[in-house]
Amino acid sequence: MGKKRITDETEGKVAQSGNPKVASARKSGRRQSSTGVLNIQSTYNNTKLMLCDPRGNALSWSSSGSLGFKGAKKGTPFAASKVGEIMAESAISIGMKEVDVKISGVGAGRESALRSFMAKGIGVMSISDITPIPHNGPRAPRARRV
Repeated sequence: MGKKRITDETEGKVAQSGNPKVASARKSGRRQSSTGVLNIQSTYNNTKLMLCDPRGNALSWSSSGSLGFKGAKKGTPFAASKVGEIMAESAISIGMKEVDVKISGVGAGRESALRSFMAKGIGVMSISDITPIPHNGPRAPRARRV
């Protein structure tokens, strides 16, 4: 069906349906926070970073795939470092001074994403590894009958 176009006849401007003032208010009303939590999820195929406030509400996120890396390049340390730089710039624009870092996963971009984030001048209060570890493992396969 597509978006409806609304034309203002007095000025001749074309606006998308919806209230454009709400979008600008949302952009200008961005939360300011001096501390936060940086969640790094690194898999073999991708690296995702999410910046949250101390209560856990997401403020900004990015991933290797969202930056334009495709295929096997998404899981590389280079792609992860680029994501870290983007997230650091986002944190600076929010006004963040220091973060707690929670790292999850076993991918190649774990350290490089964190190093590039720290290189932009944001303090790291703590680093914790929250990768899930199985304590008993999955159920054993059934006994084979011959």
